[in-house]
Amino acid sequence: MSSASVLYDAPGPKARLRYRLYSVGVVVVLAAAAWFVLHALDSKGQFEAAKWKPFLDGQIWSTYLLPGLRGTIEAAVLSIVFALVIGMVFGILRLSEHRIVRVVAGAVVEVARAIPVLILMIFLFALFSTKNLFPSDQLALAAVVTALTIYNGSVIAEIVRSGIRSLPKGQSEAAVALGLRKNQVMRVILLPQAITAMLPALVSQMVVALKDSALGYQITFVEVVRAGKQLGAAEQNTVPSLLVIAAIMITLNYTLSVVATQLERWLRTRKRGSTVVSANITTGAPGMNLTGAPRP
Repeated sequence: MSSASVLYDAPGPKARLRYRLYSVGVVVVLAAAAWFVLHALDSKGQFEAAKWKPFLDGQIWSTYLLPGLRGTIEAAVLSIVFALVIGMVFGILRLSEHRIVRVVAGAVVEVARAIPVLILMIFLFALFSTKNLFPSDQLALAAVVTALTIYNGSVIAEIVRSGIRSLPKGQSEAAVALGLRKNQVMRVILLPQAITAMLPALVSQMVVALKDSALGYQITFVEVVRAGKQLGAAEQNTVPSLLVIAAIMITLNYTLSVVATQLERWLRTRKRGSTVVSANITTGAPGMNLTGAPRP
């Protein structure tokens, strides 16, 4: 008996035929929807060469797209770095042995998670403008980075807490038995393992931060979506501009996912390598032969 038939009931001939018909139906519906959209765009002249010609002009890129792309990357990188730091701190505080620390950290995280990012951006932008906390040309960037940091930091705190909680209790118990202090147990034993385990969730949150930077459009922050809208209004090619912006965002998110996947693979490979090294013991205590080889 194969392992697949043990895990679930294999579909019979009628079920396989029904699944194929469903698949064909879905493909036909998607093809019809794509044809309808493309035909509508073509009837409006959105695929004419004149609509796409501005993207071959270097001045268009230096005036609109590249400044917007720089704003998106700048806001995303700053917010991701700050959110990782804040998320690590609050994630560890939520695991504190002191109840008051856990309660306060949990309240901060829950409140930060409950506030919509756009409302937080608008509020911070108004607050920073009123208090003159930042130069006028950096107000929008500061509001976007702060809002993304607060929200994504709270989500990352929960990821860190759940990642550490998922480790077997024997890990920390063995470390305490070896005489390690609490901070050493967290820093040397638990966090390295938890980071590797929660890296896919962290990458997903980084992608969310990158995409949410487009919300800065509402507070006049110059990012790639705002740049695309301005280009579409200037060249009367809104749909081609948004399609190019979509391609840029997909490329950014895919690149981030690939880099994170390679980092996760490297971390797992390094961990296996360190395990092999630690197990490669060729000498034992005096009077003991761990290798089993005959003594000279």
